[in-house]
Amino acid sequence: MSLNLTLAVETAQRIALALHRHTQRVLAGVAALLLGGAGASFAVANLGPDVAALPKRTVVEAVQALPLEPQYEALATQAMRLYRTDLTRSTDTADTLLKRLGVSDVGAAAFLRSDRLVQQTLMGRAGRSVSAEVDERGGLLALSARWSPEDDGNFKRLTVAKSAQGYGSKLETLPLSVSSRMASGTIQSSLFAATDDARIPDAIAVQMAEIFSGDIDFHRALRKGDRFSVVYETLEGDGEPLRPGRVLSAEFVNAGKTFQAMWFQEPLTGSATAATHNLSKGGYYNLAGESLRRAFLTSPMAFSRVTSGFSMRFHPILQTWRAHLGVDYGATTGTPVRSVGDGVVEFAGVQNGYGNVVMVKHDGSNSTLYAHLSKINVRPGQRVQQGENVGLVGATGWATGPHLHFEFRVNGVHKDPLTLARSHAAVPLAAAYKPLFDQSALMVRAQLSAAAQIQAGNVQ
Repeated sequence: MSLNLTLAVETAQRIALALHRHTQRVLAGVAALLLGGAGASFAVANLGPDVAALPKRTVVEAVQALPLEPQYEALATQAMRLYRTDLTRSTDTADTLLKRLGVSDVGAAAFLRSDRLVQQTLMGRAGRSVSAEVDERGGLLALSARWSPEDDGNFKRLTVAKSAQGYGSKLETLPLSVSSRMASGTIQSSLFAATDDARIPDAIAVQMAEIFSGDIDFHRALRKGDRFSVVYETLEGDGEPLRPGRVLSAEFVNAGKTFQAMWFQEPLTGSATAATHNLSKGGYYNLAGESLRRAFLTSPMAFSRVTSGFSMRFHPILQTWRAHLGVDYGATTGTPVRSVGDGVVEFAGVQNGYGNVVMVKHDGSNSTLYAHLSKINVRPGQRVQQGENVGLVGATGWATGPHLHFEFRVNGVHKDPLTLARSHAAVPLAAAYKPLFDQSALMVRAQLSAAAQIQAGNVQ
């Protein structure tokens, strides 16, 4: 009995010593058992010697370097490929384009000058993304260009490739892919300056101004410190961004007041299916489901500056003080002018000091006038839709420089266009689609919150 008792005591001492040395490992094993529950798997702590207490020794081995000559020979047999991407310019020739792409190849330049597809689709077309694959001597191996000319969901890809028979070209039409991007910014001087700082494309800035134009006067009401966040599409071809798409959601804080908008389109089948951001018809709504589209746009141009408002002014030609019964927008000659609402062209031609002028009748009492145009793009009696082009900015008639004179009349009486458009109520969302809209609005709130954090993170 004494022997057994002695063995038991020695065993207990050894267990106690092991528990003392490996307390953390044992506790970890017990914790795993408790968290895992009855059906969980767990590991049992190793009660062996502590690794940190084991002896250490350094082993030195001589390493024989591989001979360098075979490596040099292998590198010499490898063909080098260089890649470069640029945008085409309206003044490009075959030689100037290839030079910018790092190509020095007389044969390639001759092919580009003579190929019908290249001349029709690439030369003289600005803003098209073009990539070149070049060998170590500057010879052209392949050239590809991508662009998206229409809002049909497709892009064009022109490929020029070298083969044993020489160069050949091919033009393909392929589907665009769409990705989403988010950004935010703060107004310091102007909307475009802020979007430039945030690396947001001008086309997206214009869309934001359009979306919120019914609530914010971007000509006169912007304040330093105003903030915006936006989620927008980027249209891609072969994984390469080609151009911006549509604004999906946006938030603008103007003078402390927050305005939000999201793109939503009613399901084509009328069933409760998820809304998609494709090329079918939709519209912008605030997150309560009220349409942001009003009967009249606040400006006859996508984005411009007011040079003379609806007030008394000193006439630059007549040299007298007279009431200015419209709004003048400064813009370069050729800038597109659009109808601010649906209607019928009442007059299109030359009229005294207005020069080339278009008048549009909208309903029983409202009409608009667009003057000093360099070109008229509509005819009398033609029906026009809101946003449709009616002409181009010019300096015809009594004008000291290119600009658009715009008037809004109600029952023949002149009204201030900058305030009248906002007085027309928006149209609410159809009640049948409100549940689907509310689901989308929840996601939009999360997206806009994440977009706002981008700038906050950059500042910190």
